[in-house]
Amino acid sequence: MIADLQTLWQEAFGDSKETVDAFFATGFSQDRCHYIVENNVPVSALYWFNCELSGCKLAYIYAVATLKSHRGKGLARRLMEEAHQILKEQGYAGAILVPGERELFSYYEKLGYRTVTRAAEFSAVATASPVFINRITPAEYATYRRKYLPEGSVLQERETLSYLATYAKFYKGEDFLLSATRQEDTLLVHEILGNTDYCSNILCALSCKVGRFRTAGPDKPFSMFLPLKESCPVPAYFGLALD
Repeated sequence: MIADLQTLWQEAFGDSKETVDAFFATGFSQDRCHYIVENNVPVSALYWFNCELSGCKLAYIYAVATLKSHRGKGLARRLMEEAHQILKEQGYAGAILVPGERELFSYYEKLGYRTVTRAAEFSAVATASPVFINRITPAEYATYRRKYLPEGSVLQERETLSYLATYAKFYKGEDFLLSATRQEDTLLVHEILGNTDYCSNILCALSCKVGRFRTAGPDKPFSMFLPLKESCPVPAYFGLALD
């Protein structure tokens, strides 16, 4: 079955075999996925990561996909609705996701989700003056991240960081924290917390010419949320989209 799920993933997202293998080695759990099977083959699937908000258990829904041959039949809606019921039965207080494309915001609104957090994204060019920066482990990142997160933030740790670590690295400076992936001379920063004034200096320190950074801000809609319990608070910040 896992091989079929991997095939579905690759067809839907076009990721390399190495990328797919990395997810199934570090982020996948049979207890954190749901799929629809036809003729003994999964034709629509999704996965989730455990996260937390103010003591409430949330599910970060990830990689929702349907085989091209089965699209247009309402399978994705059925998949999501069944997953919501499973999450409720397992004690989750809410579900959160980050639409991969702008038009998907309206789709998820029809399923009851609403946009709750926004993000700022900006570019920077390296300067000739590096700033002190130290590479840290995923566990250290989780610890420091709790200190930098604003109030009302979703905690994303354990399997989330294990999977993220397959393609990103974690760094800490004197008053900032970031996770980033290097692609040749470009640094793709999945999240920077703390002081963002040193972005150009960070690029110099990491020997990158340019960088694209993401942090909390008003620029664009980012994550969407569906409460599964009335008592669940609404997230104010969600940072680690696994894109």
